[in-house]
Order: sequence, then structure tokens, then C-alpha cells
Amino acid sequence: MGMNFLHQLCCRSAYWERHSATNIVPWSLDGLELGDNTLEVGPGYGANVTALRARSAALTGLEIDPELAARLREKRAGRLRVVDGDGTAMPMGDSEFSAVVCFTMLHHVPTPEQQDDLFAEAFRVLRPGGAFAGSDGIDRLPFRLMHLGDTYNPIPPATLPARLARAGFTDIAVETGTGIFRFNAHRPVS
Repeated sequence: MGMNFLHQLCCRSAYWERHSATNIVPWSLDGLELGDNTLEVGPGYGANVTALRARSAALTGLEIDPELAARLREKRAGRLRVVDGDGTAMPMGDSEFSAVVCFTMLHHVPTPEQQDDLFAEAFRVLRPGGAFAGSDGIDRLPFRLMHLGDTYNPIPPATLPARLARAGFTDIAVETGTGIFRFNAHRPVS
């Protein structure tokens, strides 16, 4: 999914990695256990790898951009398994992961239908009882300006519970913060 040059600079910066590791990931995953095998959809430049590895024994990153996937393999070798692929058609087995997460990337999925496909795929690859969690930005002027020239399709947080329920999730929670929202949902055990 496309990102403009300034957005790319921000996402690969040490500042963003610190901010994500100390603010976004802890807030988004507060109270959730990821289990032993976590999938991050859209890891991009890998800002969340260290924070996620501290919470899960195994981490896989599913990255649609081949250049970013190659960069992750080089820069984060041994920290995560990198799989080239699209979150709307995940090349993973059913019930493979204890948790699926994604952070500030859903707005880069081009259409609401493709976002719903990603939700359905997250449900499919989760084990029963597993959590789907993450965060994304709220559509506000500063967020829009940062995304000029990007693929930009923000999700209104109020619509997310119904969309996740259609994918099969239960125990859905969505909470807004300053310019960002977090969500978590679970695949039912039975």
C-alpha cells in the first residue's frame, strides 16, 4: 500500500519505533495475552518487532511490499519470520496463530471491502480463543495531511464492532484516544 516519502521517513525513524514501543503497542495490547505465536499484519519497517517479541515467543510478519519484506529480513533477522503476502488473502494455515495484530496500517488498505477481507482472514488464521488486536489513526486533518499521496482509507471507529462481528469475532472492544483508536476481539472457542 502506497506511502509518500515523508511518511516513509517517519515510519522508519528511531523516533517512531520508540513511540510505538512505549505508547502505541502497550496501550493497544493492555490486558491482552498474545500467546506463543503472533502474526503482525503489515509490519512495514519493523517498528513493533522488539515490543512484540517481548510479549510472544514467536513472531511472524506478513508484509505486502516486497522491498519492506526484504528489509525486514535483513534488519530483523532472527527476531521474526517474514512472509511476503497480502492481509486480504493470507498465505497461512487455518488456526495457526494465538494472536493477530496490526498497528496503524488498516488505513492503507484501499477499500472497506478489502479491510473486511483482512478481518475475515485474521479470524481464519487465529486459533479458537485467540485475539485480534491493534490500533489505527482517526480521520482528522493532521492525519490526512500526513497521508497526502498515500493510499488512505481510514476506518471510522464506530463502524468497527459491527464489521468485526460480521467476520465472526466476539468480545469486541474499541476505544478511542487522542488521534488514535485501539481494538481487540476474539475468535470464539467453539
